[in-house]
Amino acid sequence: MAQQIRRSSGNENGAGYLFILPWIIGFVAFTAIPFACLFYFTFTDYDLLSSPKWSGLDNFIHMFTADDKFLTSLKVTFVYVLTAIPLRLIFALLIALLLNMKIKNVGLYRTAFYIPSIIGGSVAVAVMWGQLFGLNGAVNALIEAVFGFRPNVSWIAHPDTALWSLILMAIWQFGSPMIIFLAGLKNIPESYYEAAVVDGANAFQRFIKITVPLLTPVILFNLVMQIIGGFMTFTQGLIITDGGPLDRTLFYQLHVYRQGFEFLNMGYAAALSCFLLVIVAILTALVFKSSSAWVHYESKG
Repeated sequence: MAQQIRRSSGNENGAGYLFILPWIIGFVAFTAIPFACLFYFTFTDYDLLSSPKWSGLDNFIHMFTADDKFLTSLKVTFVYVLTAIPLRLIFALLIALLLNMKIKNVGLYRTAFYIPSIIGGSVAVAVMWGQLFGLNGAVNALIEAVFGFRPNVSWIAHPDTALWSLILMAIWQFGSPMIIFLAGLKNIPESYYEAAVVDGANAFQRFIKITVPLLTPVILFNLVMQIIGGFMTFTQGLIITDGGPLDRTLFYQLHVYRQGFEFLNMGYAAALSCFLLVIVAILTALVFKSSSAWVHYESKG
């Protein structure tokens, strides 16, 4: 009897492994092996044309002592993440609150607001955004139509406004966090709001005392995902501004791309990528560490 049970358990385990085999193959081929190669290239001098040569910590020494673009790209990326991500989440939450109301054709509005997140990272949209904020773009034409004068400035080519035009693009791509916020709002029991109304709470008090606390797990998820995505920003900086003007939009990933594929310094690009991985891991850990102070889980009371 015991042998039959063990044989049955073994068959079930075998079937389970068979079902997840495609995922295991994909993980090993497209995640584990590339990551191992990345870690190895970090300590090599590799130009893509010849075999890697072991160089120890030379790439990291060069990163911290000789690469002036390293700190510049890091600063640009941090400014972008610390500005664009909070504004995107706030805007996404506000739109989700509006779309959570019982209004006519709400499904159509949800689709319309979500579309920019689907196409926002494409080359075509990046080119369009560059045209909109160019010297002869629609933004300057709109300013002229409303205020009666036309600014003689290209918003994507001016050092003081180039990064902000890309931040505005990031805010425009609020669809993904909006959908997640909307799902979180749907899970808040309506009875909580009804009880608050009976107690005399106004709309703002209901939002602060009920909506925000019960939505904090969703806020945590969105925050972590958006931080990771923010540090991966690349297409906008390459297509719209090419890192300029004066390196004001030189994102970290664009710097990595140039080192690896323009200058054929793949070993150094791998070191830059590993350092970015450490930064994102630390920030993510800090967010999770702080979550105990502001994230409310209903099951904990």
